[in-house]
Amino acid sequence: MSDYMVRATAANAQIRAFAATSRDLVETARKTHNTSPVATAALGRLMSGAVMMGAMLKGERDLLTLQVSGDGPLRGMTVTADGRGNVKGYVLEPQAILPANALGKLDVGGAVGKGTLRVIKDMGLKEPYVGQTMLQTGEIAEDLTYYFASSEQVPSSVGLGVLMERDNTVKQAGGFIIQLMPFAGEEVIQRLEENLSRFSTVTKQLDEGKTPEEILDFLLDGLAPVVTDRSGCRFFCDCDKERVERAIISIGRKDIREMIDTGKPIEVSCQFCNTYYQFSVEELKRMLSRCR
Repeated sequence: MSDYMVRATAANAQIRAFAATSRDLVETARKTHNTSPVATAALGRLMSGAVMMGAMLKGERDLLTLQVSGDGPLRGMTVTADGRGNVKGYVLEPQAILPANALGKLDVGGAVGKGTLRVIKDMGLKEPYVGQTMLQTGEIAEDLTYYFASSEQVPSSVGLGVLMERDNTVKQAGGFIIQLMPFAGEEVIQRLEENLSRFSTVTKQLDEGKTPEEILDFLLDGLAPVVTDRSGCRFFCDCDKERVERAIISIGRKDIREMIDTGKPIEVSCQFCNTYYQFSVEELKRMLSRCR
């Protein structure tokens, strides 16, 4: 099954919901960054959440960035998504390894540690919107749930999961986000809470062959869910040499002059996709002439 997400409403628009299967994009990230199992799980959860949050953006060029900074061995993660299902991300310490937690599961919370979650929305305005909350568990889903409630005042339930194969490739990945609108009634809230209490885990549902639609059918049972959109999602990095060149120019004349003085070409890699770009001394000189 290729990656995709669905958007739905329920209870006469008192609820909006998203669900996604994201195994392929998480596996692409794993291969790109050669991540350890716990790093794959952490980054995969954050990317799965981001791709659904990206679907909430209104403008075609709007961008969402999620930054997790923690004192655990992963140190931090950055993920960027747009409204077209494209997502990319990286971990600061992709090879971090940690023993399993008390439940015998990958210890994502321990790998992330204590710290902050920043949500940055670039909507083409002078300044981007930035929301920041303290990490609650480091498990990502609970942290996003807390962010929605505290920063956006939207009661939400977020479920995210990544299941690994024995060979450390990704077997299943995906998630859901369910949000209550301000006018949601008590009966609707109670029914949703009952459904959530009976739900197992995202990865268990996906491993049993459930689709995003079927996951939402379960979570929104008795609330008349209506799927309003289906769209693909993928790991995609839009870097190119011109973009990297602009980034080099932005660091200033002094640093570019030091690069030129070495008399050797430089190589710059994109953190998101590990693509390498080489610039000759002559190219650096041209960049220097464009600096203010």
